[in-house]
Amino acid sequence: MKDTDYTFGTLEDPAGGQDNRMQYRLTARAQITLELEAEYPGSEGIPGSTGREMACDIRDISASGLCLLSEECLSAGALYPVSVSLGNHEEPFVLTVEVVWCRPERAGYLVGVQIVESAQTAYVEWTEAVASAMETP
Repeated sequence: MKDTDYTFGTLEDPAGGQDNRMQYRLTARAQITLELEAEYPGSEGIPGSTGREMACDIRDISASGLCLLSEECLSAGALYPVSVSLGNHEEPFVLTVEVVWCRPERAGYLVGVQIVESAQTAYVEWTEAVASAMETP
C-alpha cells in the first residue's frame, strides 16, 4: 500500500447534509463487487442459475464502512456479500455489508454501506489494512 493510494476525507458531504460516520474516511483507489443474487447451490452449468454481480467504484473507505458509486438503486437495510479490491493488496477482502443509505447521483447512485462484523469474512484483516493506511510515516 503506497501513501499516494489514499487521502483523508472528501470535499462533498455524502449523505446530503447528514454525516453520521464516526471514523475518518480515506479516499482510495478501490473497487467493490456486490453479489446481488446468489447462484443456486449445485447448479453449475444449468442455464439461468448463475448469480448476479455488480462491480462499483469506491469513493471513500473507513474501518467500518464504504461510500460507493452504483449503477442501481440499493435498498436501505439490504445485506450483500462483497469482494473489495484495495490498493496493493493482492487478495480482495471478502466482507458482508449493509446498505445504510442510497441517493441519486449524476451517473447512478451514491451508496453508503456499513461493514458487518463476521467471523466468516475478512473483517479483522480489513480493519487492519485501513488502520495501516491511516498511519503516518
